[in-house]
Amino acid sequence: MTREEKGQIIEELSAKFAENNHFYITDATGFTVEQINNFRRLCFKSGVEYRVYKNTLIRKALERNKEVDYSPLFKALHGFSGVIFSKESGNAPARVIKEFRKKLEGKPVLKAAAIQSDLFIGDENLNMLSELKSKNELIGDVIALLQSPAKNVVSALLSGSKNTVAGLVKALEERGTK
Repeated sequence: MTREEKGQIIEELSAKFAENNHFYITDATGFTVEQINNFRRLCFKSGVEYRVYKNTLIRKALERNKEVDYSPLFKALHGFSGVIFSKESGNAPARVIKEFRKKLEGKPVLKAAAIQSDLFIGDENLNMLSELKSKNELIGDVIALLQSPAKNVVSALLSGSKNTVAGLVKALEERGTK
């Protein structure tokens, strides 16, 4: 690979890191070509992208980002590294890794992950990362919480005595004293 080709890959890779808030670096040592292709297909179906890069190219691309200090991740850049990019969900790559591990025990191994600007190093973080709620899940939870008081008021109106304002006040007073 020529110096110009490496420079072009570093440019593309640093742009990918900039446009994807979430990425995971995995160790795919010992994967066959068929296994890597199967993992890529599973990633594609889950809405994430998986690519294999040289560690030095990953490091140089991460060093170009001046907003976040990715230097703690550099210790994880050894062996055979692949990067999973996710624009929307911080937990999607972790879930893909866990699902693929059911077929192939222990592979791929999570080396490091970046969720927004938070860094996680080591495979022991995989379970915690897979249980994170996505942005859409959190929004849904907030909407459900906001709707709950309104539902209570409506049910109190409908079940209150004679559907009057006095019935509503009485129902709210009873709930307030509990």
